[in-house]
Parts: sequence; C-alpha cells; structure tokens
Amino acid sequence: MESQTVRVIDDAPPRSRGSYKWWVVGMLWCICFLNYADRQAISALFPVLRSRFGFSATQLGLIGSAFMWTYAFGGPFAGFIGDRLRRKDLILGGCCFWSLITLSTGWCGKLWQFVFVRGLEGLGETFYFPSSMSLISDYHGPATRSKAMSLHQSSVYIGTVLGSWLAAVLAEHVGWRAGFYLFGTCGIMLALVLMRFLREPPRGQADRDPDQARNDAITVPEAVAAVFQTPTAILLMAAFVGANFVATIFLTWMPTFLTDKFHFGLATAGLFGTVFIHLSSAVGAPLGGVLADRLRRDLPGGRILVQAGGLLIGAGFLVLVGVTTRVGVLLAAMTLLGFCKGLYDSNIFASLYDTIEPRARSTAAGIMNTVGWAGGALGPLFVGMMTGNGSRGEQIHNMSRAIALTGAIYLVVAALLLCTALVFAPRDCPPTTAAIHQRS
Repeated sequence: MESQTVRVIDDAPPRSRGSYKWWVVGMLWCICFLNYADRQAISALFPVLRSRFGFSATQLGLIGSAFMWTYAFGGPFAGFIGDRLRRKDLILGGCCFWSLITLSTGWCGKLWQFVFVRGLEGLGETFYFPSSMSLISDYHGPATRSKAMSLHQSSVYIGTVLGSWLAAVLAEHVGWRAGFYLFGTCGIMLALVLMRFLREPPRGQADRDPDQARNDAITVPEAVAAVFQTPTAILLMAAFVGANFVATIFLTWMPTFLTDKFHFGLATAGLFGTVFIHLSSAVGAPLGGVLADRLRRDLPGGRILVQAGGLLIGAGFLVLVGVTTRVGVLLAAMTLLGFCKGLYDSNIFASLYDTIEPRARSTAAGIMNTVGWAGGALGPLFVGMMTGNGSRGEQIHNMSRAIALTGAIYLVVAALLLCTALVFAPRDCPPTTAAIHQRS
C-alpha cells in the first residue's frame, strides 16, 4: 500500500511559546501606530491645503494617491529583501527613513513637493508590513496567528484616528506643519529605542512541520512561484484590491466629506472622520482574530469565511454612509461599518500565510501590498474625479454618490471570498493537527 505524506500545521509549536512573542506584537504595534499616524495626518489637512494653496479636488486626490502608488510598486522589492535580510533591520531602518520624510512634509509649499514627499514616504513604509508580518508569523503558529495579527492590526486604527485628529488640532492651534514635525521626531526616537529590544527569530520556528522549518534563503523565482501557483493566494490578493479601494477612499476623503456635507470644524472632522470607523474596527479585529483561529482548526478556509462575512454585512452600511443626511445615522453607520471592516482586516495576512511557506512569506506580503495598494490607490483619485466632474451639480452630492457606490464593491469581494473559502482553500491550506485528530 502506497504511503502518502501529508503536510500538517501544528497548533502549538513549543519554540514560540512564552511571553516574549506577545512583547514582539507590542513593539511592532508602536511602530505601526506611527506608520499610520504619519500617512493619515495629511488627509485631515486637505481642507487647509485647499484653502491655503488652492489645490483642486483632483490635485488633492493625486496627493493622496502618490503615497499609495509608490507604497504598492515597492512591495515586491520590499518582500524579496525581507525574505533574505534581517527583518528587524528593515523594520527599524524603514521607520527612521519614513519618519525623516514625515518631518520634511512640513517644509512643502507646492503641489509637486507634496506629491514627491508622499511618494518617498510610501517607498519607506512599504518595507514595514512584509517584514513585520513575516516576523510575527515566526513567533505565532496557527493557534494564535490571527489573534496576534489582529491585535497588531488595532494599531492601524488607533494610529489613523490619532494621526488625523492630532494633525487637525495642531493645525488649528499651532500651524499645519506641526503634526508632521511631531510624528517624524517620535518615529526616529522609537526606532532607536527598539533596536535594543526587538530580536530576529529563525524563519519557520513557529511551524513544527520540518518541511517548512528551513533557514536557507529562498530564491526569487521560488518565492514568486510559491505565491502565483496557489489559487487561494491569488484570489485573496484580488479581494484585497477591492477592500483596499474602499478603505483608501475613507482614509483620504472622510474629513473633507464631513466638513463639506455636515459642516464640521476642521479638528472635529479630523476626529469624527476616523474615530467611529477605526475604533470600532479595533474592537472587531481582535474578535475576528479569535473567531478565525477557532474556525481554522476545523475548516481550511475558516479565516476567509470571517473576512467574507464582515464585507457582506458591511456593504449595506457603506451605502448608508453615502446617502444619509442625518448626523446620528451617519455616525451609527460608520461605527457598524468599522466593526465589519475589522473582521476582514484581522485576517488579511493570516489567511494568506495559511497557504505560503515561511521562507516566502515576506515576498507574499510584499506582492499582496503591491496588488492591493496599486488598485486601492485609484480610490481617492476616483472620488476626486467624480466630485469635480459628476452630474449632480454640487460637488458634495457627487462625493456622496461615489461613496455610496462602494457598497457594490464590498458585495463583489464578499462573493469572491466565499468562493475561495469553499472551493480553493480546502486544496491549498494544510490541515491543522486538531483537524487531523478529529478525522482519525
């Protein structure tokens, strides 16, 4: 009788137990917090830049998209480097670089200067997620991977909220440049401190499978093949394009939307444009992570099902945000939308890593960022163009319509994820030991 080798993912790898693996999540949380505070600060200042420098809606959309394009197209390079060099050095070096660029944003005064520095900031920040997600996956096996990554993901939301709000408050009371000086300085200081405490783990240490626990460097063709020969990985990236298209619209345009449609002040719009969506996402993401870890024990596509459910429910709240004229309804819809978004976000990389071996995970995350952000970068430009050239007369009515239309995108992405979880994940994701024991 012919024997058959089955690749199994162990739920409780002994080498990644202990408290330090959670300290790693905490240290990376702080870096990611500043990563998102830096990138979000400028969106809260769009009304200031519009009045001070005379930028049009399309020009502001270009400033918002410049970051995303360089962030996206640097992704594969950042991923390949992350699979070959020490991820600790890439994370902390990148933090220093993008923080210096954040400082320099305060010296800008012309459109090309804002576009240029935003592009450079995207280039610096593109190294963070491929390296950090790969590093976390080597401290956390499948039993805690979604939980760890979802806790880390909460820094995205807190950084987005405080970055937007603090930038707006400082602009009103000190000057629009002050926020960039503050965030840039804090980033440099944090990177210098964490050089002492953040440690580089062996690749694959959280996966007991001996076929995965290899420390030899993977070649670029092997890493690319590991991604593009896996249908589940390809479909997850396609879904990330749609989800990111919507996310970048809210990151870029919500402060302006609240200022123009609901007549909020600059600081209030900077806060409300992020706090309801992102704080509720910070609640939804950890819950989604815990739920996904449990479903993954029995279902290969368990993490993906959590993502699909979040987007399916969130689609209706997206439409409501765009069409409502009542502040109370708007804030409730934004809060519920954020919770649903957190369910999706909690498993972006955890779902991908169920199909990718440890040596290629940084590359996979880099490629995913490229695909997702290259498509997502069109979101701010799309809304800017619809706002300035729509058919509904006043620009704010055109913007409202554009935001409401994004609900259809969520529905399409949810359907794609359901198909991925039910059809392709059972073939591409190795079973956990819990599933093996149940079958035996």
